[in-house]
Amino acid sequence: MDERAAGTRASVEAVFREERGRLLAALVHRFGDLDLAEDVASEAVEAALVHWPVEGVPARPGAWLLTTARRKAVDRLRRDQAYAARLALLAAEAERTGGAVPEEADGGLPDERLRLFFTCAHPALPAADRGALTLRYLAGLTTQEVARAYLVPNATMAQRLVRAKKKIREARIPFRVPEPDELPGRLPGVLQAVYSIFTEGYAASSGPLLQRLDLAEEAVRLGRILHRLLPAEREVTGLLALMLLVHARRDARTGPDGELVLLDAQDRGRWDRDMIAEGETLAVAALTGGPPGPYGVQAAIAALHDEAADAASTDWPQVVALYDVLLALNPSPVVALNRAVAVAMRDGPAAGLALLDELAGEPRLRAYHPWVAARAELLHRLGRDAEAADAYRRALELAGTEPERSHLRRRLAAVAPPER
Repeated sequence: MDERAAGTRASVEAVFREERGRLLAALVHRFGDLDLAEDVASEAVEAALVHWPVEGVPARPGAWLLTTARRKAVDRLRRDQAYAARLALLAAEAERTGGAVPEEADGGLPDERLRLFFTCAHPALPAADRGALTLRYLAGLTTQEVARAYLVPNATMAQRLVRAKKKIREARIPFRVPEPDELPGRLPGVLQAVYSIFTEGYAASSGPLLQRLDLAEEAVRLGRILHRLLPAEREVTGLLALMLLVHARRDARTGPDGELVLLDAQDRGRWDRDMIAEGETLAVAALTGGPPGPYGVQAAIAALHDEAADAASTDWPQVVALYDVLLALNPSPVVALNRAVAVAMRDGPAAGLALLDELAGEPRLRAYHPWVAARAELLHRLGRDAEAADAYRRALELAGTEPERSHLRRRLAAVAPPER
């Protein structure tokens, strides 16, 4: 491959990464079929690899991909008799609405992603399938990455995605933002999908990097869109507050070589104070006017961490109290794990370890390296280094990213130095 061709391929890949979610959403809006949208989006990328090296990268590459993909979709529909009725319906809908999907003011792709979010989060789909669809088709994660995020085998996740797409097609799930009376049943799934994207960006499930800042920033951007669309929904406000308060620490979470830096060792002078101030304001709004929701409570916990000068001066009693509230709202083993760590900071390692050991029977935690690593750290603090070493070795087997493994290797060496 010559240098120009390599540069063109890099340009196509960069555009597709940036515009993938918008491109798929616009195509689903136009054609109503996720499989068709994905196929013709891929064909448009292949066409770009043919044409752009000769014609140059267009001024509006995203719009070029959309136009090309739409033409290919129409050609396919016309050739396929099975799609004849659908094409007629699409033509009637286009005439009723005035034709093509509108483009954004800047001439790029139309941003139809919120419609696709609500489609992926439809209550007719199983809860686990909603987040998986969103991660795969809106955030652009591979099937393998989605499987790691859900702690399931790749084949299981592939089957889940196929089943979910079939359900959307056969149940004729509409591609639209719900009416106001439908929002209470639909919004939690959308919020969970956005938060799933953020958590994959905050702590990647696999790979050489601890963080995938592109995903985290995309989730924050989507959270802002949701907040503009639904400013009165307190849990939308709470989710945006939570993401801002956590994302504000991004620059301090890794060292010069990309190594993991835990919260208690971070240089808090590197935290984004403007983002923290915005997040704190939103957190107050999320907790005002009625019973708290899970995202608002998590935002309040994040705010307590962000406002403390260091880990020791954090208001740990208040953190534990908020985890008590969160556990009542969302009784998940991961919340219980985080509460146990907070109890260890408030009451000492023995109290925290007792709570962690109570969670040993939770199937989701057996393969969850933060639980194993938390046990290892508390065992070390109690002077039980042989047990701590075993736990660190197990955490090493489970950790997904190289920065996490490097950190665990350093902790293992501290409790069980190699024999000379």
